Amino acid sequence: MNNFDWSQLINPEFYINLSIGGIQIGLYIVLFIVFAETGLFAGFFLPGDSLLFLAGIYSGELIENMIFIPNDFLNVFLLSFLVAIMGVLGNMTGYWFGAKSGYYLFKKEDSFWFKKKYLLQSKDFFEKYGGKAIIYARFLPIFRTFAPIVAGIVSMDKKKFMFYNILSSFLWSFILIFAGHYLYGVFLKQGIDLKHHIEYIIIIIVIISTFPVLLKLLKKRPIEKI
Repeated sequence: MNNFDWSQLINPEFYINLSIGGIQIGLYIVLFIVFAETGLFAGFFLPGDSLLFLAGIYSGELIENMIFIPNDFLNVFLLSFLVAIMGVLGNMTGYWFGAKSGYYLFKKEDSFWFKKKYLLQSKDFFEKYGGKAIIYARFLPIFRTFAPIVAGIVSMDKKKFMFYNILSSFLWSFILIFAGHYLYGVFLKQGIDLKHHIEYIIIIIVIISTFPVLLKLLKKRPIEKI
């Protein structure tokens, strides 16, 4: 930690390999980040999608720090399941916060931890897609953080919310973690170790995950007359 660089805070690999006093705490950090990004509006800047993909690559190391399972599939399954549960709990927290805060957030001034424009964009997104927005938002940065809060603000039916919450969380975690794990194996057979190309993986995932968001923002910009 002596050579700590603030830029590491947006690098998923930093969290996965984090240790304190020689004890690996990567799994617990991953689970906390998933909860924070899906349940606390302050987590919108955290590396969700790329973190899960890389967690799939490092699934063996992450799970072995908690419990030794001599089965590769069970390691990945357990990791995906734990992440999914934290995603469900995170969204429940976001929904509760939105229900309790009401429209207070729409009057709140911008700060480092809170950007009103993200909340407004998520509200528009939610009104357009309804309950399905919970599923779509799970795969989109920023929207993933604010969608459950907006669902709470607009008093979405709790049973309906929980259905989409559970479904989206399990889809998100299992797809990204299993993809990271098994694609790592496929490339490794071709002599390519993805662990040596982490920076490129992060860039690609960030581009893919943020493209829909950028496209939506560009469509909303008024066309300037020449």
